[in-house]
Amino acid sequence: MKIKYCKNCIIPETRPNTEIDTNGLCSGCTYYFNRDQIDWKKREEEFFKIVNKYKKKENLNHHCIIPASGGKDSTYQVIKVLELGLKPLVITISTDWLTDIGRQNIENIKSFGVDCLEFTPNKEVRKKLNKFALQTVGDITWTEEMAISCSITRLAIKTDVPLVIWGENSENENGGPEKNSDYIEGVVQNHNQEWFEEFGGTNGLRSSDILYAWKDKGIDELDLIPYKFPTADEFGKKKVEGIFLGYFFPWDGKNNAEIAIKNGFKTYDNWVEGNIVNYENLDNYLMRIHDYFKFLKYGYDRVSDWGSLQIRRGRLKREDAIILSKEHGGKYPKNYLGKDLNEILKFIDMSKNEFDEICFKFTNKKIFRTNSDGSLQYDNSGNLIKLNYDNE
Repeated sequence: MKIKYCKNCIIPETRPNTEIDTNGLCSGCTYYFNRDQIDWKKREEEFFKIVNKYKKKENLNHHCIIPASGGKDSTYQVIKVLELGLKPLVITISTDWLTDIGRQNIENIKSFGVDCLEFTPNKEVRKKLNKFALQTVGDITWTEEMAISCSITRLAIKTDVPLVIWGENSENENGGPEKNSDYIEGVVQNHNQEWFEEFGGTNGLRSSDILYAWKDKGIDELDLIPYKFPTADEFGKKKVEGIFLGYFFPWDGKNNAEIAIKNGFKTYDNWVEGNIVNYENLDNYLMRIHDYFKFLKYGYDRVSDWGSLQIRRGRLKREDAIILSKEHGGKYPKNYLGKDLNEILKFIDMSKNEFDEICFKFTNKKIFRTNSDGSLQYDNSGNLIKLNYDNE
C-alpha cells in the first residue's frame, strides 16, 4: 500500500475523518486556508452575543466553565476569558497519571485569581479501564477523552453553570468532516452530545460495553458514571451549551504556548518524546503510548500533527517536516517524561511482552515493511519502517 499524503503538509490519507481533495490538500489545510475568508470581528460579536445572555442571568455564580488540564491551551483559555471580562469556574478532570510538571501547571492556573474545582474519578477503576481500553481498542487514554467530555458536562449540570467554553474544535484544527469543521460561515459548531459521540474519542467503545464485559469483575454502573455523557433525563430542564473558543478567535497552539509561558506555564527541558515541541502533552505519563498507537494504526503521530500545523502557518518547510518526522516520529515508546516504559506499564499491571503483543495486534500491516513470511520489519533501534517513508 502506498500512502497518499497532503501535498502541502505531512498528514496522510490514513488519518481518520481526513480527506485529501482533488487539489491534493487535506481537510486540515483547506480549513486553515479558509480562515482568510472569515470575518473575525463578526465572530467576536457572535461570542459576546452568546456569553452576554448568560452574564445577564440572575443567581449565576460564574459566567462559564473552562475545562482545564493545566496544559498550554487551557492556560491560554483561562487568560483569554479573563481578558474578555468573564468570571469562569475552572474545572480540572484529573488525568490518568498526573506528572509533576502537570501538577505545577494546574497550580499555576489557580494563581490567576479564579475559582477552581478538581475532580478525580476512582483511580483503581481507571487503571483497569486504561488496560481494558488498550487491549480492546488500542487506546490507553480512552478514559482521558471520555472523562473530560462527560464529567465536565455533568458538573456543569450540578453547578448550574450553563455555558462551557472549550478550546479548539479538533475537527477544524487537524481536519475532519466539513459539517463538523467551524469554518462554515454562520454555523456555530457546538460541543454537544452529537459532536461527542462522533469525535469525543470513544473509538467505538461505550461505557455500556465495559459494563457488559466487567459485570462479574467488580465494576458497576456507578463506577462508569464519569465516562457516560448525561442522558436527556439527567439534563432535565437544564441546558448546557458548549462552544469552541477557537471558532470565535484565531487558534494557534504555538501562540497559546507563548502566552501561557509568559504567565507562569512550565515547559519540558527538551522536546517531548515523540514530538517536536517542549510545551505539549506534559500532564499524563500514559500519553506517549496513546500517540504511538496512532502511528501503529494510521502511520502518523504528534510529529505529523505539529509539523503540519507549523507548515500551514509558514513556520516550517514541508521537506524539513519530513526529516523531523523520520528522526523523531514513530519511535517505540521506551520512555516518556522521565518514566521508563516498564514503570508506565506496571502502573496498569501489564508486562512488556503483553504490551508488545497488543502493539502487533493493532499494527496496520498494510503501511509498514514486512519480510517474505509476512512478519514486520524493524530498524536497528527496534522501530517499525513505513513502506513509503522516503517519498512523502
